[in-house]
Amino acid sequence: MISIRSVGKTYRSRHGEVVDALDDVSLDVREKEFVSIVGPSGCGKSTLLKIIAGLVPASGGEVTIRGRPVREPFPDVGFVFQNAVLLPWRTVLDNVMFSIEMLGLPGNDYRARARDLIELAGLAGFERKYPWELSGGMQQRVALCRALVHDPSVLLMDEPFGALDAMTREEMGLELLRIWEERPKTIFFVTHSIPEAILLADRVVVMTPRPGRLARVLDIALDRPRAVEMEFDPRFKAYSEEIRALIFRPRRERVH
Repeated sequence: MISIRSVGKTYRSRHGEVVDALDDVSLDVREKEFVSIVGPSGCGKSTLLKIIAGLVPASGGEVTIRGRPVREPFPDVGFVFQNAVLLPWRTVLDNVMFSIEMLGLPGNDYRARARDLIELAGLAGFERKYPWELSGGMQQRVALCRALVHDPSVLLMDEPFGALDAMTREEMGLELLRIWEERPKTIFFVTHSIPEAILLADRVVVMTPRPGRLARVLDIALDRPRAVEMEFDPRFKAYSEEIRALIFRPRRERVH
């Protein structure tokens, strides 16, 4: 579904300094696979996601989706940011429908799907509420519905639960899994939480400090459906320890 080949990204700072954000990143993501990506702050996780989305160009290498090079945002891709970024003057239903308007799609063809997603996300009865009437977790559910309403094949998520409290974050992770299991998508999920990455994903991609490279890709051989209690599974603990060792190992031992 997604092919990343030797992708690099170099920025120029406001002071004219050259910053290497990513270097020689290559990865294939299969159709309907859930892939989490973790790594230290500043390692280029979000930059890689934006390159896949076509929001920023790569400095080198190439990304393709279904064999088509990514040169600009794809209509077949949904994006969920860390903050819900809802329009305060629009209701829940109208916020979900906003992406349909931006894509120039016929609203009448998608309104029933929007209501269906709102119900699937546990928001039935809140269609006419405004963002300020919702909790943070509910707002993020609306953002997820908005990203899914045009039925994209790929869902890119940039630390979507990072601004939530621990209990709401855990609840949202399980809610995402439930929705994904009912309506599978290819998901590429950026997070700072190692347990969250393991609990959600089929594979976890671990990145090195900047410039971000792939340190390792771990297959997560845990049964589905997943539950929070799996964190007590010895396999879960082993995955967590391996990922932590890769991220926090001394610099001289890191992958180059």
